[in-house]
Amino acid sequence: MQFRQEFKISVRGLEQGMFVVRLDRPWLGTSFPLEGFKVGTDEDLRKLQSLCSHVYVDASRGRSPDTRFIEFDDDTLAHRIRAQKEIDDLHKIDWEIRNDFETELPLARQAHESLQHSISEMMGDLQDGRGLDLQKLQDGVDAMIESITRNPTAFTWLKELKRKDNYAYQHALSSSVWAATFGRHLGLERDDLGDLALAGLLCDVGKTRLSSDMLRQQHPLDASQVEEVRDHVQHGLDILAQTPGLSSKVIHAVATHHERYDGSGYPNGLRGSEIPMFGRVIGMIDSYDAMTSIRPYANGRSPHQAVMELYEGRDVLYQAELVEQFIQTCGIYPTGSLVELTDGRVGVVTAVHSLKRLRPSVMLLLDENKRPLPEFRLLDLSELQEDVNGQPLHLKCGLPPGAYGVDTAELFLD
Repeated sequence: MQFRQEFKISVRGLEQGMFVVRLDRPWLGTSFPLEGFKVGTDEDLRKLQSLCSHVYVDASRGRSPDTRFIEFDDDTLAHRIRAQKEIDDLHKIDWEIRNDFETELPLARQAHESLQHSISEMMGDLQDGRGLDLQKLQDGVDAMIESITRNPTAFTWLKELKRKDNYAYQHALSSSVWAATFGRHLGLERDDLGDLALAGLLCDVGKTRLSSDMLRQQHPLDASQVEEVRDHVQHGLDILAQTPGLSSKVIHAVATHHERYDGSGYPNGLRGSEIPMFGRVIGMIDSYDAMTSIRPYANGRSPHQAVMELYEGRDVLYQAELVEQFIQTCGIYPTGSLVELTDGRVGVVTAVHSLKRLRPSVMLLLDENKRPLPEFRLLDLSELQEDVNGQPLHLKCGLPPGAYGVDTAELFLD
């Protein structure tokens, strides 16, 4: 992975040939591609100068800025370089797609069932006062990682379709899947992939020692209950302390997954690099999955809304570089997102393309009048640019789960 030479510069210093990687405002409020772009025309320059006061450019991918226009403030260049270097150092393997989606789907289904069985046994054991059987969990995690390293889309697709009412169970599964998928994107080695996925699975294991009535109540927690829930971190560490064979990376991730980048988290108010890398990753993933889940007292946000909340929280709650890499992984409209197209049709995202993240593949479910289609149809927006009337075709918006009465689990899993 090439080391980024990122500089914050005034838009007055922008020139053609520079590669812009960040703006001083959300990408989604602009027409520019999320993955960054090389300034190619005078029109690009005018747009950027009208929208922004400063941007970030990567000199390793384009022209270097004039040092007179480099800006130094609390977000210093040295901090950016250290933060990016830490992420770059994780990259050991360029994982390749070894199976297409159709080939991997039945294999992913078997791996999914294995992981489900592992989680069910873990929950049952802990709720009955027994210890954590690491080998049972490891078997399920290993099966999942084998599928995700071959092709991450199939397993993620199944995970989204199989969401049920049991929040604790589904949250453990989803956090583990996202951790493995994100770790693959970062280029982690196989052992580190396993540790990161296991940390995602176990991050909330301490909640098995909390009152089930409190966790299932239909209204938000009061102040005393919030403090009680925060104790789940220590409960989890107590459980892990009785489980031989766990990596220290897993334990440290569980210990710190509620710490936040600006120091506002708990239990110890750690900030920045005081939080171990795996703790920063799992904290972000734990938050994302919680946002998109239906809980007893709250409806889930759409994946698109959750991605935007992560983006708004960059360098405050979450490390900016990790947020940006996570969005590179899942896209603005992650796999499983219910979406509406500009022509009014509704579908669910089945795959996000690495080079065209705003133009995913979509399984169409409803026509432009929101009536069910007689047959589902797969549409690849990376290849199709216009609708039947010759108008530009793209995603109009993300929809919340259940919009227009669509239940993806009922549609695809019967």
